[in-house]
Order: sequence, then C-alpha cells, then structure tokens
Amino acid sequence: MDFPNFLIQLLNGLQYGLLLFMLAAGLTLIFGIMGVVNLAHGSFYMLGAYMAWSLTGHFGNLAVAIVVGALLSVVLGLALEWLLFRHFYKRDHLDQVLLTFGLIYIFEETRSIIWGDDVHAVQVPEVFNWAIPLTDNLSYPFYRIVMMGVCIALAIGLYLLISRTRLGMKIRAGAFNRDMAESLGINIRLIHAVVFALGVGLAAVAGMIASPISSVYPNMGAPVLIMCFVVVVIGGIGSVRGALIAALLVGLVDTFGKVLLPAVSGMLVYMLMAAVLLYKPEGLFKQ
Repeated sequence: MDFPNFLIQLLNGLQYGLLLFMLAAGLTLIFGIMGVVNLAHGSFYMLGAYMAWSLTGHFGNLAVAIVVGALLSVVLGLALEWLLFRHFYKRDHLDQVLLTFGLIYIFEETRSIIWGDDVHAVQVPEVFNWAIPLTDNLSYPFYRIVMMGVCIALAIGLYLLISRTRLGMKIRAGAFNRDMAESLGINIRLIHAVVFALGVGLAAVAGMIASPISSVYPNMGAPVLIMCFVVVVIGGIGSVRGALIAALLVGLVDTFGKVLLPAVSGMLVYMLMAAVLLYKPEGLFKQ
C-alpha cells in the first residue's frame, strides 16, 4: 500500500471512529449513569438521517436541517424519558431490553408511515462538495474532513460539559452515587432527563451528518448499534474518554481490516474486543 492510499484509509478510519464516538458517547452515558440498556439507540441514528433528508428538502440547507433536527431529537429524548424510561430505572435489565427492543419496531413502523421504505440520498452542500487532490488520480472528499471537524468539536464540547461545568459535576455525582447526590439536593430525575436527551441528540446528529455519504434507508441503525456496544464494552461502561479511544481503535481496525485482510475483516473488531476483555474485563477505562 503506497502512502496516498494509506492516508485515505487512515482518514476513513478516523472519520468512522469519530462518528462511532458520537453514537457510543450517548450510549455509554445512558448506560453508565442511568443504568438503562438502550437497544433503541441505533433507531435515533436512523431518525436523524431521515430528518436530515426531510428537513433539507424543506429548508434547502443541510446546516439548518441539522440544527432543527438536533433540537427536535432533544425534545424527543426528553419526551421518551418522561413517558417511558424514568419508570424503568429500578427495573431489571431484562425489562429495559424488552422496552427498548419494542421501541425499535415502533420507530421502524413510524418511519415507514411517515417517510416510506425507499432509499433516499442527501445532497452534500455545494460549499463542501469538492475533493482534496492527493495524487494525479487520487483525491479525498472535503465533506469527510468537515464531518471529522464537527465530531471533534462535539467531542470537545462534551468533555467541557462533563468536566468543567456545574451540570457536569452533578452528572458525575449522580453516576458515582445516586443516593448521596439526592441527599445533597441534586435533582437526579432532571439529570437523567438531560443525559438521555443528550444521548438521543448525539445519535441523531451523527445520523444527520453521515446521511450525505451513507444514504438514508430503512433499518440503518441496526449495524451501527452493534458497533456502538462493541465500543462501549472496549472503552468501559460509563467512560466517555474510553468511548473515544475505543471508537478510534474500532474505526481503524475495521477500515484497514477490510483493505488488508478482507477474508477475516468481519471478525477483527470482535477479536479486538475479546483481546481487551481478556486482559481488562472492565474495559480500557473505568467510569
């Protein structure tokens, strides 16, 4: 593999890893802080992609569609937490699995009723619809660079929110010891609602920014959900830093595996997970 091809695969792996981080960060926060196993997390990614396609057609601008879609997804997250999830915090994980598995079917049927079952394409904004030349016959789409920039900006924002703000301090306190946090006057119900809405918003935004390169199609959240759980397990449940490191590892292993070892590429990510769990059963980073 020559250097230009190596660079293209490296950028693809980083872009995929950063996109996985946006999904896995919300999933690990919901699981680590609220103790909820959310199998419907991939559906929020799918809904985000469909909102990007629908809202872009309405507003004629992907950036505006992403902002509006992000706000709608946060509202959806708050509504779901209030109507359903807050009643399952102290229930067994099996009950949570059944609830979220049922939500997958509800979201899929709702998607089918509203948007149909066709495959749709979202146009890359003209300002980003060009490529960076690497050689005479190789180039790299600039929009993928923009995607990485958006993911990095959101990752920095999430880090600052959790580690440098009063809200983040309350989130960490609730994750460490819910009963003690409540005794100190922290409204844990409100914290849980904020965390769940944040997780839904991150997943939906990931679907929206990925829609121009992945297309929009039914059940598109299922494959990414599996990868998200792999990232969460490798990084450590509840650890945002672990989710970032694990997502980048998974993205690079999956991308280079498909190029260098295509015969076993489907196994490599799970072999990585098995190797990590063999030596660190709690994941790379504890909460």
